[in-house]
Amino acid sequence: MIRIGMLHHRKHPDSVIKAYAYAAVAMAEGTEMIYFSPGGINLKTKTISGFEYKDGEWVEGTFPFPHVIYNTGSPEKLAKSNDVIQELKKNIPFTTHSIGNKMSVYRRLKEAGEFTQYLIPSEVVRGTNHFFSFLDAYRKIVFKPVNGRKGQSIILIERVGNDFRLLINTDDRLYSYDELKEFVSTHIGEEDFLVQPYINCRTKDGSVFDFRLHVQKNGEGKWVITSIYPRIGAPGTIVSNINSGGSMNYLVPFLKQEYGDDYFNIKGYLEKFSLLLARHMDKLQKDRYSETIDELGIDVALDDLGKIWIYEVNWRPGCPPTFYLEMDVVKNTIQYCIYLAKKNSRIKK
Repeated sequence: MIRIGMLHHRKHPDSVIKAYAYAAVAMAEGTEMIYFSPGGINLKTKTISGFEYKDGEWVEGTFPFPHVIYNTGSPEKLAKSNDVIQELKKNIPFTTHSIGNKMSVYRRLKEAGEFTQYLIPSEVVRGTNHFFSFLDAYRKIVFKPVNGRKGQSIILIERVGNDFRLLINTDDRLYSYDELKEFVSTHIGEEDFLVQPYINCRTKDGSVFDFRLHVQKNGEGKWVITSIYPRIGAPGTIVSNINSGGSMNYLVPFLKQEYGDDYFNIKGYLEKFSLLLARHMDKLQKDRYSETIDELGIDVALDDLGKIWIYEVNWRPGCPPTFYLEMDVVKNTIQYCIYLAKKNSRIKK
């Protein structure tokens, strides 16, 4: 029987809500799933101490190495055990690998060239002079952390006469040149920030929005669309992320409302783009690192001219907290795990 390992930084699966869903689907697919953390790995005996879901509860035990590993959890926390995880990777296929932060992805796509036209010009702020030079060039920009998550700390900045307007969450205020210089200097002294020109992507009623394109590999190792949905920002904000007060909608009703008869063509445009970019990112990962990826959350804007712009590409996106898509995500993951295990020479097809 194929044994799937679910690697997470937390020691017990009771603290990971989605663990049960993966165990249940694995069982339904005729496989077993073992939940474990880095501390349970024994390289000498080639065993793991972890948990298996049996008879309605998690049962602790020691198991042979899994045939494939679904690596989830916090990359930063798992990095503390990088040495043992790297040893594990030498013999066991992992479902995915990190593609890096915003600027890493930006540079990789820019160097490859194929998707350059969809990239928003982005630069890591090297100092206040560099910041003001970028602001002078674009007049209205976004200032955000390179390693930011969930739409946090994204700031809109634009010149208004001799002053500068800053929109931070719903706080809208004017800064003088000296105040803004001090503000930027303080922030870039604490962590890396990047700047981008602002892309106007708003609904008819003026709310900001973007699209999340969620794609995964299926049981045949092929990229498929799990979901595409719009995320609409809370009133008075420039952030559409759900964790920052935004909301979601179903794709087709939203497109019909905003684009009328063009909805079908735009839907097809988003679908085609999501699969093309996923395959491209997968190829870049293989060519550069000999690694694979199995899932991406691609955030894009659609400007006034109907052109796609890439905001961000996430290699371990969160599942939409609605639309009943949780099980679709889990099913694709488990079936892809089975595909990888069978592909590995230790398992006969």
